[in-house]
Amino acid sequence: MHAMQYEFTLPADYDMGVIRSRVARVGHLLDDWDGLGVKTYLMRERGLHGSPVNQYGPFYLWHTVAGMNGFLWGGAFQGPVDDFGRPRIRQWTGLAFEEGTAAGSPAAFAVRRRQPVPDGVELAAFMADAAAETARLAAADGAVLAASAVDTGAWELVHFSLWEHGAPKAEGDVFQVLHLSEPGRGALPRGRQW
Repeated sequence: MHAMQYEFTLPADYDMGVIRSRVARVGHLLDDWDGLGVKTYLMRERGLHGSPVNQYGPFYLWHTVAGMNGFLWGGAFQGPVDDFGRPRIRQWTGLAFEEGTAAGSPAAFAVRRRQPVPDGVELAAFMADAAAETARLAAADGAVLAASAVDTGAWELVHFSLWEHGAPKAEGDVFQVLHLSEPGRGALPRGRQW
């Protein structure tokens, strides 16, 4: 599993209805994308759910590198680049994935928490704890799914979870889910990825 996210931070007075309309118009285009586990079309609005910014930030869980590369280099990614500019894309290697207690429910909110992997920690224990946290998040009331992944270039850990309600049992940046494409969700490996 590979996780990926890019973000477009928009002006404070930006009409976020433009983002909602865009997702309503194009969100379905990845509903059957080969190699894609899950794409969440995410948005934060300044002043709502603790957000200091207006932001559009899709988050992906890929079950094949070929699917991810096909999206990035096969033309589909050019649309957001043309509309918003070329963003920095974060990529993480999968640590764990779990279906949540509300796996059959629509996702309304997402929580993303990024944190550094501290110097001097025992990596095996730290990553095992991250995988255990993924299982804990997935077991919480209202969790649709949970995942964790690590960027070994920046030594950054990300926890990502989807929730059916607006009171997620996770810490981090809260996003509204505008659309969920999940053509290969069932192909994402469950549990620890090692």
